[in-house]
Amino acid sequence: MTINAPADTVVIAENSKEQSSYVDWPAIIAGIVLASAISLVLLTFGSAIGLSFTSFDAREGAAPFAIAIAAASWLLWVQVSSFMSGAYLTGRLRRRFHDATEHESDVRDGAHGVLVWAGALVVGAVIAASGVGAAVTAISNATGTAVEAASNIAGEDGLDPNAYLIDTLFRAPVVTDVAAAPAAAAPATPAQGTPGTPASTTPAVTAPVATAPASVLAVPVSEDTRGEVGRIFLNAATSEVSDEDSTYLASLVARQTGLPQAEAEARVDAALTRFEEAKATALEAADRARRTGIIAAFLAAASLLVSAAGAWWAASMGGRHRDEQTVFADVFRRY
Repeated sequence: MTINAPADTVVIAENSKEQSSYVDWPAIIAGIVLASAISLVLLTFGSAIGLSFTSFDAREGAAPFAIAIAAASWLLWVQVSSFMSGAYLTGRLRRRFHDATEHESDVRDGAHGVLVWAGALVVGAVIAASGVGAAVTAISNATGTAVEAASNIAGEDGLDPNAYLIDTLFRAPVVTDVAAAPAAAAPATPAQGTPGTPASTTPAVTAPVATAPASVLAVPVSEDTRGEVGRIFLNAATSEVSDEDSTYLASLVARQTGLPQAEAEARVDAALTRFEEAKATALEAADRARRTGIIAAFLAAASLLVSAAGAWWAASMGGRHRDEQTVFADVFRRY
């Protein structure tokens, strides 16, 4: 079939095979690759300078609230800029089918941008699950990893986390009185005299021999006793230590070390005070981590929604520049 058209008229031949799908996957994949690369580079740079939610309070002298705002702003900028860049590239590369209005073409371009956004999220989740993403946050997670490793080592070796407190309870009392040792007689030496005179002896010289302060060795604590005391501390992790348990601990300490009951009770009270302080510190750290995780998750979700809208707009703008054949002469020029 021959089509007669004026010289200034452009005839577009439609290929039914190419129109089998309006989704241009090569352009979408190109946008996903670009968005993932940009986000990886920017997140790595942000982690290097401490803009991470997991350690935003690690900087000495910096206000945690200010660092949190900076980290949230950086995360928003990284997501929006990377997704918009990938979506614009997809909109610019997408093949347009001239079977729809301009509005429909803009909608298709925007849909391609959203697909870039969704695909980049899936790729990011796969990278994080495979362990490659751990390199991005290695600096910010160093403290938490060290604590976790220490706890794992303690668990593998069977060490009781309350072993130190138990040791302080059953330490032997130190003796401060120094008893002088019996005098030791020095051997007699002949006096220097004239020849022929009987030798005289000098009286023995005595000197006190001092001994260093020593510890009275207590009877070794049996494993049953240590286990019982450890279970009392373990129960104290979730509840208060009862007066009965406190009195029983003091009796064990007094029987084991020979201390008076009053001193044993004072030692138990000091150990329980240190235990409560450590428990309060751990609970505060856990609560801070929980609140930080909630805020980080909320801000991440909000920034993802904003970046989805930005990807739609950027892809539509890329499609418009494609149709208008917009040229950025100052950026892309032929040399």
